[in-house]
Amino acid sequence: MRILLVHKFFRYTGGAEVFFFDTARVLKENGHQIAFFSTTDKDNIQSEYSKYFIKAPNFKSGNLFTKMLSFFKIPYNFEAKKQFRKLVLDFKPDLIHVFAIATHISPSILDVAKKYKIPTVISCNDYKHICPNYKLFHHGKLCEDCKGGKFYNCVINKCSHNSFSYSLASAFESYVHHFLDIYRKNINLFLFASDFMAHKTEEFWGKNTFRWGKLLNPFNIPDKVPEDNAGTYGLYFGRLIDEKGVNILIEALTNCRQIPFKIIGDGPDYAELKLFSEKNGLTNVEFTGPVWGDALNDMILKSKFVVVPSIWHENFPYVILQSFAAWKPVIGSIRGGIPELVIDNERGLLYNAENPLELSRKISDLFNDDDKCLRMGKNARKFIEETFSDELFYKSLMNNYNTVIK
Repeated sequence: MRILLVHKFFRYTGGAEVFFFDTARVLKENGHQIAFFSTTDKDNIQSEYSKYFIKAPNFKSGNLFTKMLSFFKIPYNFEAKKQFRKLVLDFKPDLIHVFAIATHISPSILDVAKKYKIPTVISCNDYKHICPNYKLFHHGKLCEDCKGGKFYNCVINKCSHNSFSYSLASAFESYVHHFLDIYRKNINLFLFASDFMAHKTEEFWGKNTFRWGKLLNPFNIPDKVPEDNAGTYGLYFGRLIDEKGVNILIEALTNCRQIPFKIIGDGPDYAELKLFSEKNGLTNVEFTGPVWGDALNDMILKSKFVVVPSIWHENFPYVILQSFAAWKPVIGSIRGGIPELVIDNERGLLYNAENPLELSRKISDLFNDDDKCLRMGKNARKFIEETFSDELFYKSLMNNYNTVIK
Protein backbone atom coordinates (compact mmCIF):
# COMPACT_ATOMS: atom_id res chain seq x y z
CA MET A 1 0.00 0.00 0.00
CA ARG A 2 1.21 3.51 -0.84
CA ILE A 3 0.59 5.86 2.09
CA LEU A 4 1.15 9.61 2.20
CA LEU A 5 1.83 11.01 5.68
CA VAL A 6 1.31 14.73 6.38
CA HIS A 7 2.49 16.72 9.40
CA LYS A 8 3.47 20.36 9.97
CA PHE A 9 6.97 19.55 11.28
CA PHE A 10 9.60 17.24 9.82
CA ARG A 11 11.87 17.36 12.84
CA TYR A 12 11.50 16.25 16.44
CA THR A 13 9.92 18.94 18.63
CA GLY A 14 7.71 16.84 20.94
CA GLY A 15 5.39 13.87 21.34
CA ALA A 16 3.41 14.66 18.17
CA GLU A 17 6.52 14.20 16.05
CA VAL A 18 7.40 10.95 17.84
CA PHE A 19 3.92 9.71 16.86
CA PHE A 20 4.36 10.85 13.25
CA PHE A 21 7.80 9.34 12.68
CA ASP A 22 6.99 6.12 14.57
CA THR A 23 3.94 5.63 12.35
CA ALA A 24 6.17 5.97 9.30
CA ARG A 25 8.72 3.55 10.74
CA VAL A 26 6.16 0.87 11.55
CA LEU A 27 4.52 1.16 8.13
CA LYS A 28 7.88 0.90 6.34
CA GLU A 29 8.88 -2.13 8.41
CA ASN A 30 5.67 -3.81 7.27
CA GLY A 31 6.40 -3.29 3.60
CA HIS A 32 4.39 -0.15 2.77
CA GLN A 33 5.69 2.63 0.51
CA ILE A 34 5.68 5.95 2.35
CA ALA A 35 5.83 9.56 1.15
CA PHE A 36 5.83 12.73 3.25
CA PHE A 37 4.46 16.26 3.04
CA SER A 38 5.55 18.91 5.54
CA THR A 39 7.17 22.35 5.93
CA THR A 40 10.77 23.37 5.33
CA ASP A 41 13.22 24.04 8.17
CA LYS A 42 17.01 24.02 8.51
CA ASP A 43 16.74 21.32 11.21
CA ASN A 44 14.55 19.00 9.14
CA ILE A 45 15.38 15.31 8.77
CA GLN A 46 16.56 14.57 5.24
CA SER A 47 13.90 13.28 2.86
CA GLU A 48 13.62 12.67 -0.87
CA TYR A 49 10.20 14.35 -0.65
CA SER A 50 11.49 17.65 0.76
CA LYS A 51 11.27 19.17 -2.75
CA TYR A 52 7.51 19.21 -2.28
CA PHE A 53 7.60 20.83 1.18
CA ILE A 54 6.40 24.39 1.69
CA LYS A 55 7.54 27.32 3.75
CA ALA A 56 5.18 27.86 6.68
CA PRO A 57 3.47 31.28 7.00
CA ASN A 58 5.47 33.59 9.25
CA PHE A 59 3.10 35.72 11.28
CA LYS A 60 5.74 36.70 13.85
CA SER A 61 8.20 38.80 11.86
CA GLY A 62 8.55 40.87 8.71
CA ASN A 63 6.80 44.04 7.56
CA LEU A 64 3.06 44.70 7.60
CA PHE A 65 2.60 43.43 4.04
CA THR A 66 4.27 40.04 4.66
CA LYS A 67 2.35 39.65 7.90
CA MET A 68 -0.92 40.27 6.07
CA LEU A 69 0.02 37.66 3.45
CA SER A 70 0.70 35.17 6.23
CA PHE A 71 -2.59 36.08 7.90
CA PHE A 72 -4.55 35.00 4.82
CA LYS A 73 -2.42 31.90 4.21
CA ILE A 74 -3.12 30.46 7.66
CA PRO A 75 -6.76 29.37 7.12
CA TYR A 76 -6.35 28.22 3.49
CA ASN A 77 -2.89 27.94 1.97
CA PHE A 78 -3.04 27.83 -1.85
CA GLU A 79 0.70 27.23 -2.15
CA ALA A 80 0.37 24.15 0.08
CA LYS A 81 -2.55 22.94 -2.02
CA LYS A 82 -0.52 23.35 -5.23
CA GLN A 83 2.56 21.51 -3.92
CA PHE A 84 0.46 18.79 -2.35
CA ARG A 85 -1.33 18.22 -5.67
CA LYS A 86 2.07 17.71 -7.36
CA LEU A 87 3.05 15.14 -4.75
CA VAL A 88 -0.27 13.31 -4.99
CA LEU A 89 -0.02 13.08 -8.79
CA ASP A 90 3.61 11.88 -8.62
CA PHE A 91 3.27 9.42 -5.72
CA LYS A 92 -0.32 8.23 -6.36
CA PRO A 93 -1.14 7.26 -2.76
CA ASP A 94 -3.76 4.66 -1.86
CA LEU A 95 -4.42 6.49 1.42
CA ILE A 96 -3.52 9.80 3.07
CA HIS A 97 -2.89 9.98 6.82
CA VAL A 98 -2.93 13.54 8.15
CA PHE A 99 -1.57 14.57 11.55
CA ALA A 100 -1.26 18.24 12.62
CA ILE A 101 -1.74 20.60 9.65
CA ALA A 102 -3.45 23.72 11.04
CA THR A 103 -1.72 27.11 10.66
CA HIS A 104 1.52 25.78 9.12
CA ILE A 105 0.02 23.81 6.19
CA SER A 106 -3.75 24.42 6.50
CA PRO A 107 -6.53 21.98 5.53
CA SER A 108 -6.47 23.25 1.94
CA ILE A 109 -4.67 20.00 1.08
CA LEU A 110 -7.82 18.06 2.04
CA ASP A 111 -9.60 19.45 -1.02
CA VAL A 112 -6.92 17.77 -3.15
CA ALA A 113 -7.53 14.42 -1.47
CA LYS A 114 -11.27 14.83 -2.04
CA LYS A 115 -10.82 15.78 -5.70
CA TYR A 116 -8.80 12.66 -6.45
CA LYS A 117 -11.00 10.44 -4.27
CA ILE A 118 -8.18 9.31 -1.99
CA PRO A 119 -9.33 7.90 1.39
CA THR A 120 -8.13 10.23 4.13
CA VAL A 121 -7.77 9.79 7.89
CA ILE A 122 -6.61 12.31 10.48
CA SER A 123 -5.02 11.73 13.89
CA CYS A 124 -6.22 14.39 16.34
CA ASN A 125 -3.74 14.93 19.17
CA ASP A 126 -5.07 18.31 20.25
CA TYR A 127 -8.36 20.25 20.06
CA LYS A 128 -7.53 22.54 17.13
CA HIS A 129 -10.39 21.12 15.06
CA ILE A 130 -12.89 22.53 17.62
CA CYS A 131 -10.89 25.19 19.50
CA PRO A 132 -8.97 28.14 17.99
CA ASN A 133 -6.11 27.86 20.51
CA TYR A 134 -5.82 24.05 20.51
CA LYS A 135 -6.40 23.58 24.26
CA LEU A 136 -9.98 24.34 25.42
CA PHE A 137 -8.07 26.28 28.07
CA HIS A 138 -6.79 29.81 28.59
CA HIS A 139 -5.57 32.03 31.42
CA GLY A 140 -5.66 29.23 33.98
CA LYS A 141 -9.14 27.87 33.29
CA LEU A 142 -11.02 25.46 31.05
CA CYS A 143 -13.00 27.14 28.29
CA GLU A 144 -15.67 26.14 25.77
CA ASP A 145 -16.79 29.66 24.87
CA CYS A 146 -16.36 29.01 21.14
CA LYS A 147 -18.81 26.10 21.06
CA GLY A 148 -21.48 26.65 18.43
CA GLY A 149 -19.14 28.56 16.12
CA LYS A 150 -18.76 31.56 18.45
CA PHE A 151 -15.09 32.03 17.61
CA TYR A 152 -15.20 35.76 18.32
CA ASN A 153 -14.78 34.73 21.96
CA CYS A 154 -11.20 33.80 21.12
CA VAL A 155 -10.52 37.48 20.42
CA ILE A 156 -12.45 38.70 23.47
CA ASN A 157 -10.54 36.29 25.72
CA LYS A 158 -7.20 36.82 23.95
CA CYS A 159 -6.74 33.09 24.39
CA SER A 160 -4.00 32.62 21.75
CA HIS A 161 -0.68 33.61 23.35
CA ASN A 162 -2.58 36.29 25.33
CA SER A 163 -2.32 38.38 22.15
CA PHE A 164 -5.03 40.27 20.28
CA SER A 165 -3.37 39.74 16.88
CA TYR A 166 -2.75 36.01 17.38
CA SER A 167 -6.27 35.54 18.72
CA LEU A 168 -7.74 37.44 15.77
CA ALA A 169 -5.79 35.23 13.35
CA SER A 170 -6.90 32.08 15.20
CA ALA A 171 -10.55 33.15 15.22
CA PHE A 172 -10.44 34.04 11.50
CA GLU A 173 -8.88 30.65 10.76
CA SER A 174 -11.62 28.83 12.68
CA TYR A 175 -14.40 30.81 11.00
CA VAL A 176 -13.06 29.89 7.54
CA HIS A 177 -12.80 26.21 8.43
CA HIS A 178 -16.26 26.25 10.03
CA PHE A 179 -17.82 27.96 7.00
CA LEU A 180 -16.21 25.49 4.58
CA ASP A 181 -16.82 22.54 6.95
CA ILE A 182 -13.49 21.49 5.51
CA TYR A 183 -12.62 18.77 8.00
CA ARG A 184 -15.85 16.77 8.09
CA LYS A 185 -16.45 17.23 4.36
CA ASN A 186 -13.08 15.82 3.31
CA ILE A 187 -11.95 13.40 6.02
CA ASN A 188 -13.26 9.84 6.01
CA LEU A 189 -12.14 8.89 9.53
CA PHE A 190 -11.04 10.84 12.61
CA LEU A 191 -8.62 8.95 14.88
CA PHE A 192 -8.41 9.67 18.61
CA ALA A 193 -6.12 8.25 21.30
CA SER A 194 -8.65 8.98 24.05
CA ASP A 195 -12.40 8.48 24.25
CA PHE A 196 -12.55 11.85 26.00
CA MET A 197 -11.39 13.78 22.94
CA ALA A 198 -13.74 11.85 20.67
CA HIS A 199 -16.75 12.54 22.88
CA LYS A 200 -15.75 16.19 23.37
CA THR A 201 -15.67 16.53 19.57
CA GLU A 202 -19.17 15.03 19.44
CA GLU A 203 -20.32 17.67 21.94
CA PHE A 204 -19.10 20.43 19.63
CA TRP A 205 -20.02 18.98 16.23
CA GLY A 206 -22.92 16.69 17.06
CA LYS A 207 -23.02 12.94 17.45
CA ASN A 208 -23.01 10.93 14.20
CA THR A 209 -21.94 13.98 12.15
CA PHE A 210 -18.49 12.45 11.61
CA ARG A 211 -16.90 9.01 11.72
CA TRP A 212 -14.22 8.19 14.25
CA GLY A 213 -11.98 5.36 15.43
CA LYS A 214 -9.54 4.68 18.25
CA LEU A 215 -5.79 4.60 17.72
CA LEU A 216 -3.44 4.63 20.68
CA ASN A 217 -0.19 6.46 20.06
CA PRO A 218 2.80 4.15 19.55
CA PHE A 219 5.16 3.73 22.49
CA ASN A 220 8.55 2.02 22.52
CA ILE A 221 8.85 0.04 25.75
CA PRO A 222 12.38 0.22 27.22
CA ASP A 223 14.19 -3.12 27.06
CA LYS A 224 15.74 -2.61 30.50
CA VAL A 225 13.55 -4.05 33.23
CA PRO A 226 14.07 -1.92 36.35
CA GLU A 227 14.62 -3.33 39.80
CA ASP A 228 11.50 -4.00 41.81
CA ASN A 229 11.86 -1.17 44.35
CA ALA A 230 9.55 1.44 45.79
CA GLY A 231 11.82 4.45 45.23
CA THR A 232 12.60 7.31 47.59
CA TYR A 233 10.87 10.47 46.30
CA GLY A 234 7.87 11.81 44.44
CA LEU A 235 8.41 13.14 40.94
CA TYR A 236 7.00 15.54 38.36
CA PHE A 237 8.58 15.87 34.91
CA GLY A 238 7.35 18.01 32.05
CA ARG A 239 6.77 21.60 30.98
CA LEU A 240 6.39 24.24 33.69
CA ILE A 241 3.45 26.12 32.22
CA ASP A 242 0.05 27.05 33.62
CA GLU A 243 -2.05 24.25 32.08
CA LYS A 244 0.21 21.59 33.62
CA GLY A 245 -1.02 22.51 37.12
CA VAL A 246 2.41 22.46 38.79
CA ASN A 247 1.28 25.36 41.00
CA ILE A 248 -1.44 23.07 42.40
CA LEU A 249 1.19 20.39 43.03
CA ILE A 250 3.48 22.77 44.92
CA GLU A 251 0.57 24.06 46.99
CA ALA A 252 -0.25 20.44 47.85
CA LEU A 253 3.36 19.85 48.90
CA THR A 254 3.04 22.56 51.57
CA ASN A 255 1.03 19.87 53.43
CA CYS A 256 3.64 17.15 52.73
CA ARG A 257 6.84 18.77 53.98
CA GLN A 258 8.34 15.48 55.10
CA ILE A 259 8.11 13.95 51.61
CA PRO A 260 11.09 14.53 49.27
CA PHE A 261 9.96 15.66 45.83
CA LYS A 262 11.77 16.47 42.58
CA ILE A 263 10.42 18.71 39.81
CA ILE A 264 12.09 18.18 36.44
CA GLY A 265 11.56 20.58 33.58
CA ASP A 266 11.61 24.14 32.39
CA GLY A 267 9.12 26.63 31.03
CA PRO A 268 7.65 30.11 31.43
CA ASP A 269 6.52 29.43 35.03
CA TYR A 270 9.86 28.07 36.28
CA ALA A 271 11.02 31.17 38.18
CA GLU A 272 7.59 31.89 39.70
CA LEU A 273 7.11 28.31 40.89
CA LYS A 274 10.59 28.11 42.38
CA LEU A 275 10.13 31.44 44.18
CA PHE A 276 6.79 30.27 45.64
CA SER A 277 8.47 27.10 46.87
CA GLU A 278 11.31 29.03 48.51
CA LYS A 279 8.99 31.57 50.13
CA ASN A 280 6.98 28.74 51.67
CA GLY A 281 10.09 27.02 53.02
CA LEU A 282 9.66 23.85 50.97
CA THR A 283 13.16 22.47 51.55
CA ASN A 284 11.88 19.05 50.52
CA VAL A 285 11.22 20.23 46.95
CA GLU A 286 14.07 20.25 44.44
CA PHE A 287 13.86 21.97 41.03
CA THR A 288 16.35 20.15 38.80
CA GLY A 289 15.79 22.05 35.57
CA PRO A 290 15.48 20.08 32.31
CA VAL A 291 16.79 16.50 32.28
CA TRP A 292 16.75 14.22 29.23
CA GLY A 293 17.60 10.75 27.99
CA ASP A 294 19.22 8.19 30.25
CA ALA A 295 19.54 10.71 33.09
CA LEU A 296 15.76 11.26 33.07
CA ASN A 297 15.05 7.53 32.87
CA ASP A 298 17.33 6.96 35.86
CA MET A 299 15.48 9.59 37.91
CA ILE A 300 12.11 8.03 37.04
CA LEU A 301 13.40 4.59 38.11
CA LYS A 302 14.52 5.95 41.48
CA SER A 303 11.22 7.71 42.18
CA LYS A 304 8.37 6.23 44.19
CA PHE A 305 5.58 7.62 42.00
CA VAL A 306 4.94 10.34 39.42
CA VAL A 307 2.36 13.12 39.67
CA VAL A 308 0.53 14.42 36.57
CA PRO A 309 -1.40 17.45 37.91
CA SER A 310 -2.70 18.91 34.63
CA ILE A 311 -5.63 21.30 34.81
CA TRP A 312 -6.34 21.23 31.07
CA HIS A 313 -7.83 18.25 29.22
CA GLU A 314 -4.72 16.21 28.43
CA ASN A 315 -5.31 13.81 25.57
CA PHE A 316 -2.74 11.02 25.87
CA PRO A 317 0.25 12.08 28.02
CA TYR A 318 3.50 10.28 27.19
CA VAL A 319 4.62 11.12 30.73
CA ILE A 320 2.19 8.51 32.05
CA LEU A 321 3.45 5.85 29.66
CA GLN A 322 7.08 6.58 30.57
CA SER A 323 6.20 6.27 34.25
CA PHE A 324 4.28 3.02 33.77
CA ALA A 325 7.17 1.52 31.78
CA ALA A 326 9.42 2.18 34.79
CA TRP A 327 7.02 0.34 37.13
CA LYS A 328 5.83 3.62 38.68
CA PRO A 329 2.22 4.39 39.61
CA VAL A 330 0.84 7.79 38.68
CA ILE A 331 -1.19 10.23 40.74
CA GLY A 332 -3.23 12.01 38.08
CA SER A 333 -5.87 14.71 37.89
CA ILE A 334 -9.33 13.89 36.59
CA ARG A 335 -8.94 15.77 33.32
CA GLY A 336 -9.14 14.69 29.69
CA GLY A 337 -7.74 11.25 28.91
CA ILE A 338 -5.75 10.88 32.15
CA PRO A 339 -8.37 8.70 33.95
CA GLU A 340 -8.47 6.34 30.93
CA LEU A 341 -4.81 5.50 31.50
CA VAL A 342 -4.37 5.68 35.25
CA ILE A 343 -7.53 3.88 36.54
CA ASP A 344 -7.98 4.74 40.21
CA ASN A 345 -6.45 2.25 42.67
CA GLU A 346 -5.25 0.05 39.82
CA ARG A 347 -2.30 1.83 38.17
CA GLY A 348 -2.31 4.88 40.41
CA LEU A 349 -4.61 7.33 42.14
CA LEU A 350 -6.93 10.00 40.79
CA TYR A 351 -7.95 13.29 42.38
CA ASN A 352 -10.11 16.26 41.43
CA ALA A 353 -8.02 18.76 39.51
CA GLU A 354 -7.37 22.11 41.25
CA ASN A 355 -7.86 20.52 44.68
CA PRO A 356 -4.44 20.74 46.38
CA LEU A 357 -5.72 19.34 49.67
CA GLU A 358 -7.00 16.17 48.03
CA LEU A 359 -3.76 15.87 46.07
CA SER A 360 -1.69 16.18 49.25
CA ARG A 361 -3.66 13.33 50.81
CA LYS A 362 -3.05 11.13 47.76
CA ILE A 363 0.69 11.93 47.84
CA SER A 364 0.94 11.07 51.54
CA ASP A 365 -1.12 7.92 51.09
CA LEU A 366 1.08 6.54 48.33
CA PHE A 367 4.41 7.65 49.77
CA ASN A 368 3.71 5.91 53.07
CA ASP A 369 2.52 2.62 51.55
CA ASP A 370 5.30 0.72 49.79
CA ASP A 371 3.11 -2.32 49.16
CA LYS A 372 0.51 -0.21 47.36
CA CYS A 373 3.22 1.50 45.31
CA LEU A 374 4.72 -1.83 44.24
CA ARG A 375 1.35 -3.39 43.44
CA MET A 376 0.25 -0.45 41.30
CA GLY A 377 3.66 -0.24 39.67
CA LYS A 378 3.45 -3.89 38.61
CA ASN A 379 -0.05 -3.31 37.21
CA ALA A 380 1.24 -0.28 35.31
CA ARG A 381 4.14 -2.17 33.74
CA LYS A 382 1.83 -5.07 32.83
CA PHE A 383 -0.58 -2.64 31.14
CA ILE A 384 2.25 -1.21 29.05
CA GLU A 385 3.55 -4.63 28.02
CA GLU A 386 0.07 -5.89 27.05
CA THR A 387 -1.08 -2.72 25.27
CA PHE A 388 1.92 -1.28 23.45
CA SER A 389 4.06 -2.95 20.83
CA ASP A 390 4.78 -2.31 17.18
CA GLU A 391 2.69 -5.35 16.29
CA LEU A 392 -0.37 -4.15 18.19
CA PHE A 393 -0.02 -0.61 16.85
CA TYR A 394 0.27 -1.85 13.26
CA LYS A 395 -2.79 -4.08 13.65
CA SER A 396 -4.85 -1.18 15.02
CA LEU A 397 -3.56 1.16 12.33
CA MET A 398 -4.47 -1.22 9.51
CA ASN A 399 -7.90 -1.95 10.99
CA ASN A 400 -8.64 1.77 10.85
CA TYR A 401 -7.16 2.18 7.37
CA ASN A 402 -9.17 -0.73 6.02
CA THR A 403 -12.47 0.74 7.21
CA VAL A 404 -12.02 3.69 4.84
CA ILE A 405 -10.36 1.78 1.99
CA LYS A 406 -13.21 -0.69 1.88
